Amino acid sequence: MTHVVTENCINCKHTDCVEVCPVDCFHEGPNFLVIDPDECIDCTLCVDECPVDAIYAEGDVPSDQSLFIKINAELARQWPVITAKKPAMPDAAAWDGKPGKRDLLIR
Repeated sequence: MTHVVTENCINCKHTDCVEVCPVDCFHEGPNFLVIDPDECIDCTLCVDECPVDAIYAEGDVPSDQSLFIKINAELARQWPVITAKKPAMPDAAAWDGKPGKRDLLIR
């Protein structure tokens, strides 16, 4: 099983999760992070580190977020690996919890 970054990460992109990942499975896009399902070892360390609760075990992804399982796998093959914490996006606090951000994902 793998973990999946879901919609609430869009326009927030906190990278606290990246620092605790022992296998460097996070990849960074312009306004979102994804987890490479082929690299994730299901350690769960990233889940508690995400300040916006955007990371779920694949089997626990809410049904309205299930598209993000495919999005993570697809974009992990395209985006570079990120291994160090960076500042969150400037308006991250304002975007936390806002629904309907899927169309704002910059690929």
